[in-house]
Amino acid sequence: MTEPGPEAKVVRRRERRSWMSGMPLLVIPLLAYVAFAGAGADFSASRFPITLPSAGVWQLTLGDILLAAGLFLLFFEILKATRTGGNSVVDHALSMIVFVVCLILFLIWDRAATSTFFLLMLMAMIDVIAGFSVTINAARRDFGTSGPA
Repeated sequence: MTEPGPEAKVVRRRERRSWMSGMPLLVIPLLAYVAFAGAGADFSASRFPITLPSAGVWQLTLGDILLAAGLFLLFFEILKATRTGGNSVVDHALSMIVFVVCLILFLIWDRAATSTFFLLMLMAMIDVIAGFSVTINAARRDFGTSGPA
């Protein structure tokens, strides 16, 4: 007669999350834009002229720096959108709030009526669309339904 072995315990790890993981990362370049625009910064003035090996000079502006930072952070926002769970819904809702605030600022604040701010707002919109698209596809996969044929 054999004795039954100890049952395997299910160990669930709680994912440690910092307060930064719930905050939309695209709020960082947007707040920087609002701070610089409020201080009267010129986004098209050359900040760092860089001489290239071709002898050409790349005129790096404040707007270029903010857009590069926004694109870099958009990559991480899309990675965050692939997570599933209850916190992802909150993350999508906060991303939507960021986009709506951007849209309102673009429409009513004269200093936000620039191509740089428009492209930052477009990044916020892409973050919202990508987040909801990834969530819908993950839900379809989890429930075993397929999309339209």
